[in-house]
Amino acid sequence: MNHPVHLSLIVAAGLAVGTRALAQGEHSLDLSALPEAGEVAPEDGLAAWDSIHTVLTHPRCLNCHVGAENVPLWGTPDAPDRVHGMAINAGDSRFGAETLSCNACHQTSTRANTMPHAAPHTGMDWRLAPAEFQWTDRTSAEICAQMRDPDRNGGRDAAGLLEHILHDAELIGFITWSFDPGVGRDPAPGSLQAHLEDMAIWTAAGMPCPA
Repeated sequence: MNHPVHLSLIVAAGLAVGTRALAQGEHSLDLSALPEAGEVAPEDGLAAWDSIHTVLTHPRCLNCHVGAENVPLWGTPDAPDRVHGMAINAGDSRFGAETLSCNACHQTSTRANTMPHAAPHTGMDWRLAPAEFQWTDRTSAEICAQMRDPDRNGGRDAAGLLEHILHDAELIGFITWSFDPGVGRDPAPGSLQAHLEDMAIWTAAGMPCPA
């Protein structure tokens, strides 16, 4: 009988002996070609960052990475700054505990998003990202500096940034959903696999940032 490997053990191994020690978990992502630290030139790391930045600043991701005003966006590629309808404010809780919970409309479910105009759902409870993770009104260099700073990225080092993607994929969370949001919603560019590979290349290159 095959027993699933718990993600914490996978990442612990990766921290100990390098990226290639990350084993296949329940996320269906291919980890076989992820580079080791020091194997990637800074210029290749910067190219990978450009791809990462394109994903992070797509409305599918940007809509919930807003500032301390706690107002989500309803952005699209044609209108990226459109504010969420119905005067929604997620409050200091960032999930609407003070007024109307995000989950009043957005659903926590791993069902596929196949119905047009239906409430979106993922395997995680809906909420805004912490205000420290704001990506609206930020340059590529500013977002890059935030992403590599453990004080502003949830305490994550290079391995932790990869773990974040793998953990999300196991839960069918927000990152996973952004690449396959369902009918009527523009997906983030690329794929979850490509995003993982770009993150691995960028971190292996030492997390270089544009000037």
